[in-house]
Amino acid sequence: MSTRPRLILGSASPRRLEILRQIGIDPDEVRPADIDETPLPGEVPRAYCRRVTADKARAVLRQTGEVVLTADTTVAVGRRILGKPADAAEAGSFLRLLSGRRHRVITAVTVISDGGARSRDVVSAVRLAQLGEDDIDRYLATGDWQGKAGGYAIQGPAGAFIPWISGSYTAIMGLPVHETARLLAAVGIRGQA
Repeated sequence: MSTRPRLILGSASPRRLEILRQIGIDPDEVRPADIDETPLPGEVPRAYCRRVTADKARAVLRQTGEVVLTADTTVAVGRRILGKPADAAEAGSFLRLLSGRRHRVITAVTVISDGGARSRDVVSAVRLAQLGEDDIDRYLATGDWQGKAGGYAIQGPAGAFIPWISGSYTAIMGLPVHETARLLAAVGIRGQA
């Protein structure tokens, strides 16, 4: 008989599920949160990311004894928030903006249990190489940009465009392992590591 609480992953992201499984944590159920992720007027990227993650956690139906884990990843250039591009044209404009410069990737995690909510966020810096139009066109043709904050994923083909990061690789992917493991351990859920 398992004594750990049931874990509900409030995300449809296959990357977040993969990262959890890499540390020996397999959610009992996946219940993606469906919320409006539109930034509020004047909202700055880090506050936005924290708010969206907390909103997702509250939106997931949680039964007594269950733990809900949600996360959100935001790409920021200064105060500008680059969400998931609506189409290839917007993804291309994001890549042109990021080309040859550093930007921030913010990932926030929230865990809600019977004992309340706990949250952490991680800010990493990423530099994209200078991209030519042919680089951008080839990448857009892969379709890998779809559903990705900022229009790219470090763990996919766009990884070839990233010569430097400072921070957490897994946070850039969408779920900071260290912080997530600590949040879950605090509510009785531990992995293999």
